[in-house]
Amino acid sequence: MLRIVLVLPGSTDFDEQGRIKGTLDIPLSEEGTRQIARTAEDLAGLEIACVYCAPSQASQETAERLGETLKVKTKTLDKLRNLDHGLWQGMLIDEVRTKQPKVYRRWQEQPDTVCPPEGEMLVEARQRVHEALEKLIKRHKHGVVAIVAPEPLASLVRCHFNGGTLGDLWKAERQCGGWEPIDIQSSKSANAP
Repeated sequence: MLRIVLVLPGSTDFDEQGRIKGTLDIPLSEEGTRQIARTAEDLAGLEIACVYCAPSQASQETAERLGETLKVKTKTLDKLRNLDHGLWQGMLIDEVRTKQPKVYRRWQEQPDTVCPPEGEMLVEARQRVHEALEKLIKRHKHGVVAIVAPEPLASLVRCHFNGGTLGDLWKAERQCGGWEPIDIQSSKSANAP
């Protein structure tokens, strides 16, 4: 059996301000650094073989800190880049809610039908995630590996393995520093995009 430990990067100033990060490179805040120190303590006994991460500054800083503490290698996977939120990147979530209430509501209820202005559709991100995760599963059939992924990318990873719906991606956007185990049976094929 393979266990994936899905780790959310520690918070950034943008997270604390309620801003949309998307593919922007933003470093961990002081609180984010504290969150990751706690996460590393939590993960110390899990015998993680490797830490994979998204190509964002907060994800890479999180992975490096985990790698140092757990004494394991880290590797950035380009296909795990976060969803490109286009012109929404850097905006306050509340700005989108007040300036584009219909789009905001659709993103909550039916995110697959929304393309952020000059951004990326979820179907494109799902395909990238599927390719990256299938390759990772072929490489690691047993043991424990960690994946550091920001939201909403983490929700796509979760859905890839567990199925189900994405949920409220605006709410997910505000989550930082936590982790969860996802067990994958070797005979079980991961969900297609």
